[in-house]
Amino acid sequence: MNTVTTRRSDRFGLVRPGLEAHTLGIYSVYQLLQDCRIEALIGDARICKAFAHPQSEQAIEEVERWLRSRRITMLGFSYRLDPQQGSELFARWVHRLKERKLLAHQGGPVRGLFFAGLPAACERVRQIVPEVSGVFAGDETPLETLAILGIETGWAPAALSSGMAYDEGRMAFAKELIRRGDYESVKPVDRGGYEGYGTKKDTLAARVADGRRRGLPPVIRAHVGPFLPKREEAVRLFVEWTKSLAAAGFLDVLSIGTSQLTQSNFEENWGDKPNGGGVPVNSRHEYAKIHEAARPMLVRTYAGTHNVPELARIHEDSLNIAWHALSLWWFCLLDGRGPNTLDENLRQHIETLRYIATTGKPFEPNVPHHFAFRGADDVTCIASVALAAKLAKQMGIRHLVLQNMLNTPRWTWGIQDLAKARATLKIVRQLEDRYFSVTLQPRGGLDYFSHDLEKAKAQLAAVTALMDDIEPDDPTSPPMIHVVSYSEASHLADPPVINESIRITRHALFEYRRQKKNGNVENMSHNQEVRQRADHLFAEAQTLIKAMESAISDLYSPEGFYRVFQEGFLPVPYLWECRREFEKAVRWRTKALDGGVSLVDEDDRVITAAMRANIIAGQLPLKRPTERG
Repeated sequence: MNTVTTRRSDRFGLVRPGLEAHTLGIYSVYQLLQDCRIEALIGDARICKAFAHPQSEQAIEEVERWLRSRRITMLGFSYRLDPQQGSELFARWVHRLKERKLLAHQGGPVRGLFFAGLPAACERVRQIVPEVSGVFAGDETPLETLAILGIETGWAPAALSSGMAYDEGRMAFAKELIRRGDYESVKPVDRGGYEGYGTKKDTLAARVADGRRRGLPPVIRAHVGPFLPKREEAVRLFVEWTKSLAAAGFLDVLSIGTSQLTQSNFEENWGDKPNGGGVPVNSRHEYAKIHEAARPMLVRTYAGTHNVPELARIHEDSLNIAWHALSLWWFCLLDGRGPNTLDENLRQHIETLRYIATTGKPFEPNVPHHFAFRGADDVTCIASVALAAKLAKQMGIRHLVLQNMLNTPRWTWGIQDLAKARATLKIVRQLEDRYFSVTLQPRGGLDYFSHDLEKAKAQLAAVTALMDDIEPDDPTSPPMIHVVSYSEASHLADPPVINESIRITRHALFEYRRQKKNGNVENMSHNQEVRQRADHLFAEAQTLIKAMESAISDLYSPEGFYRVFQEGFLPVPYLWECRREFEKAVRWRTKALDGGVSLVDEDDRVITAAMRANIIAGQLPLKRPTERG
């Protein structure tokens, strides 16, 4: 590769072909370059269209004019679709640039060439494009990104350096832990210390309480879900996997990764409908068989996306489901995951909450990360789960499972994750009393893990350390962990991978606490930056919630939750579906700032929660007037 060192005089041009819709990676690199005070620009629609046609003389002339007129010295090319097409398209463009003598060694302006794509595409680019200066497979940390771009870490602002220091410190701890391999000796936990363990009367509350009382490691949950083309064979394999996991004794809560058809068309004739992956369970008998095979594990599964209350009753009767999870605004037409309109979805979900309350089972609001997936800011994510928790309590729910998906978006700094988690816990725990309790359940992000399995193992250990820092002074926190298997980005996790992921998680938690006790690791409870960020997020979320409660009298109802989304209180700029119906929700801009996501105006100035409320009320324009000196 033709590695380069970035100079202050360099200017980056970041492009994608016109047919490529993936832009998050481009924007994250752009933001990082801005943070380091390095000039960069993103190619507009015209330039991106030109980059889709390397065979066109008009296109190459357009690209050359752009490179020279904008003084581009570093060219970044992103293509995250087909690896073969992506690598060949990039190679053709490098060839065209050489033909026009646009590379620096030919006397041209372009000193560095960078490619971002799927892992297979990156590997092929390394082989066929010797001129490339660096490649990005999508799993790089900010520090790794700077290194690939040839940028001195000292150019990063103090806030970024601080964020990187915490994240890189955890990663260094994690890499050493994986290198030593001591996690392989971790043994199963004996959970049989309470009445009802492993029976049909077993409950999550009893298992968590027993663990706290006896000082046991956190209760472990994991998604499990093999897929085979033939439905009956897939269910049969899942039962075998379930028995294997139960016998091994590492997993406490089996989370069935059911198929889309299971969620939307349960007990119907599926015919030739596409299954979409996941375990294709289609009868109460199959659920009951899974429940029996799972003992002594607890079992849970996805909620329905159609006839939601009825499927919740089926889960209760056939699985003795450990807890129910609902997404309220999501898993409907809004995100293309179900057939319900948003208003119908909300009505069914709130009816289901009333039913769950009669069972005494916990409820998990599967909400904030779905807002994050659609570009929501951090305050929106916190406020959304607070609304869900308030609604649940009003419906009679007595136990809330608070899932906290970390690393979402994947480039979020650890200190911001801690601040967001603590602000969320504080705002939800305000609801606690003798009739309502909250159990924290952190997990790694869906998009966090690398395709490189050794790196992914280290990432799993690093995010476990992050979980422990949410409440570092509480030895019983987190009481429950949702373990995301390290093979998530590479291949489906089978029982050996799931068990190994649990071993890594438990050993990382033990070792991190040991090093913290010995003073080798900072106690993040005393970190002033995290405390200030958490206080700010809490105050902003409180302001937003009060504004919503003032504006919408019947907020905690299907109509209220619909209106709060329709009016734009919960911004989702990356929403793909129903954009016309919810134009007020998608009109906002969000931006990566200081390791988190903030709501901003067209001039990239932060919009506070109070300003958001005033904009919605029509008292302020969406774009603030430019200040004049």
